[in-house]
Amino acid sequence: MKPELNSYTNAEEFSNYYWLKEELVEFCTNQNIPRTGNKGELAERIEHYLKTGEILGIAVKKGHKKESGTEILSLESTIPKGYRNDEKHREFFISVIGEHFKFNVPFMDWMKENHGKTYSEAVCEWKRIYEDKKSGKKYEISPQFEYNQYIRDFFRSNPGLSKKDAVKCWKHKKSIPGGNKYEEKDLKVLYLQVEISPRK
Repeated sequence: MKPELNSYTNAEEFSNYYWLKEELVEFCTNQNIPRTGNKGELAERIEHYLKTGEILGIAVKKGHKKESGTEILSLESTIPKGYRNDEKHREFFISVIGEHFKFNVPFMDWMKENHGKTYSEAVCEWKRIYEDKKSGKKYEISPQFEYNQYIRDFFRSNPGLSKKDAVKCWKHKKSIPGGNKYEEKDLKVLYLQVEISPRK
């Protein structure tokens, strides 16, 4: 009879049985082992863990085209200078945090400003931001995300209006000279026939 797969399972016993991928993923989730990759890769990480107690990171290709080796991302790795929010990092964070992981502006800014810290600290920071957002905390939006800021400010001042109204006011705002911050006078576009032309 196939034994239950848990942290007490013998590595040799593990290798002697057939396991569904779902079982391997569940084990990895419970032990904080990276869960991405194919079934063979999961099994290799689990067998290594059962033998040594160590958690293998994810092997990813180096960014430089001339490099043929691999580097390992793990919770103990340090965030490099010039960090980029790329696919390898997305996969790594999903493997550690779960499928609900998504990059967000506060977290991306934190990563770029905290090179030298560990990925373990990065995971803690993402979870902190995630919990803050769930509790309703609002983060300041960077200037390059003016549209998001405008829409947020629009609804803060006009909770009874629609997204269509907000977008119409935004399109008018960015078509005229001046700043792009929401102002009460922007509402006039909802009541007047204003022709919206692209800003040059």
